[in-house]
Amino acid sequence: MNIAVGLIIIACGAFSICGGVFDWEWFMNNYKAKPLVAIFGRKGARIFYGILGGFIILLGVLAMIGTIAMD
Repeated sequence: MNIAVGLIIIACGAFSICGGVFDWEWFMNNYKAKPLVAIFGRKGARIFYGILGGFIILLGVLAMIGTIAMD
């Protein structure tokens, strides 16, 4: 179970990184991203989403190896 949950979390983190790195227009114009773009600017929001994605991937890896409990 932890492996499946970990892989899903890792995929979410990778999605966040891709949204920032590739500067997807639909990703940055989403209503949830617009406040970050307004505060940090487009480049700052891209950096934020890259860092956030890395953190989410780390959580997914930790879930897979059983360091943190996802139950």
